[in-house]
Parts: sequence; structure tokens; C-alpha cells
Amino acid sequence: MEIYQASMEDLEGVSALFNLYRVFYKQAPDLEAAADYVKERLEKKDSVIYVVKKEGKYLGFTQLYPTFSSISMKRAWILNDLYVDAEARKEGIGEKLIDKAKELAAETGAVSISLSTAPDNFSAQRLYEKIGFKRDEQFYHYELSI
Repeated sequence: MEIYQASMEDLEGVSALFNLYRVFYKQAPDLEAAADYVKERLEKKDSVIYVVKKEGKYLGFTQLYPTFSSISMKRAWILNDLYVDAEARKEGIGEKLIDKAKELAAETGAVSISLSTAPDNFSAQRLYEKIGFKRDEQFYHYELSI
């Protein structure tokens, strides 16, 4: 099993996983749009994508976006996407991907990694809490759709 930062060579494999990730969150499948989105992220380098492969098969990915914390005056990362193929779950892949995200945060001097997940995604919540993520009890999350 190998885990590394994705490049354009991984576009097809990452796009397929990204499409499945969106379907998991109740979006209509659209492999072409998923590929366009991933390609743009890779070209513009405005996110960091890690991928897990085993014997040439793409098993999971995570995508992180950079941000900053005004309070601490330091870099922070948003772990926006994490997906492991259904056939590869229970193999520790999600934890390996988060470990890579933690390495990135440490290398870039980040103060934190934040993430959001669906209220009914209990397996992800268990993983995040096992690793040490704490549910925010101090702030409410708001969103304005445009």
C-alpha cells in the first residue's frame, strides 16, 4: 500500500473516488464534472490531495485546503474531503490519510486541522474522535448559500 500526494498522473483514479465521495453525500454522479474539478485543483495547486493505492488500485483520498487562523495568526488546514472505497474500509486507510494530513500541518507550521462531517456519519465521527479531533462546543457553524 502506498500513500502520496496526488499529481496529474492520478487524475482518473482520484476523480473516480471523488465522484463516489460526492454520491455518498447524496449528490448526483457526474464523473466528468468530478474530473474537471479535481484537474483544476491539481493545476492551480489550491488544495493538497493525498491518495492511497494498492496494486495499482485507488483505495482512498483526502483533500485539504489552506486557510489561516486570525486568533493564533498561523496557518490552518481544512480537511474538506476524506473517502475510502467501500471495499477497502476497515483497513486503516482513513487513519493513514489523516496521518498524512497531520504531517502536512506540522511541516507547514499549522495550528490546526478542521473538518466537518454529516451528523449521521457515525463511523467517520468515531475515527476522528479516536485520532484526537474534538467536536466544537464553543462555536456554531453558519453557512450562507449563494
